[in-house]
Amino acid sequence: MARVTGRSSVISRKAKRAFDVMAALGLGLLLTPVFLAIAVGVRLFLGRPILFTQTRTGMAGRTFTIWKFRSMRDAFGPDGQPLPDAERLTRFGQLLRKSSLDELPQLFNVLRGEMSLVGPRPLLPQYLDRYTAEQARRHEVPPGITGWCQVRGRNALSWDEKFALDVWYVDHWSVWLDVLILLQTVLAVLRRDGVSHGEEATMPEFMGRQGRQPVRASARRKQPAPVGR
Repeated sequence: MARVTGRSSVISRKAKRAFDVMAALGLGLLLTPVFLAIAVGVRLFLGRPILFTQTRTGMAGRTFTIWKFRSMRDAFGPDGQPLPDAERLTRFGQLLRKSSLDELPQLFNVLRGEMSLVGPRPLLPQYLDRYTAEQARRHEVPPGITGWCQVRGRNALSWDEKFALDVWYVDHWSVWLDVLILLQTVLAVLRRDGVSHGEEATMPEFMGRQGRQPVRASARRKQPAPVGR
């Protein structure tokens, strides 16, 4: 399907932004007690700081600071380097990650215009020069708290599969598709789909061509038709 361009693209982007702002405000108000409860839990089980911040890459390759509830404890090996993620995750942190509650502070990133509710997940800046030209197209839209990739396998997918799904979303996004993805996200969170990558607690670093993983047939098959287009 051809990509949306011209005046229709401008209108669609404004509609997407309006939907993001209204939904983020509504969710922020509705979930205020949840925010407070998680903040107290992080303080009790993990200590300070309550929020984890990190530089990520957004639309057009611009960097911004992402906010998440902290889910790992500070723990270092004899060499002074942080221990592997699996060793730093507590039961409370695992609960936050499996339920995706650690992502809630990103509603403020949405209100600031740095993120959208739906879009490719924002990744680390050092990945920028590791993408192929096709993979880099994931930065043609704002990054999201959830996305097409998150409801199609999340961390159970290889990097190649993730990027293929991200680019599909770039070519087919609409407000109606965003609504569908948000509804499917709720189901994925309840089922706790794709939280880990194989035996690893989190997704391994993307190394580009030198660390390329083969794309499984399931990711190469034709994607379903877009909604509301």
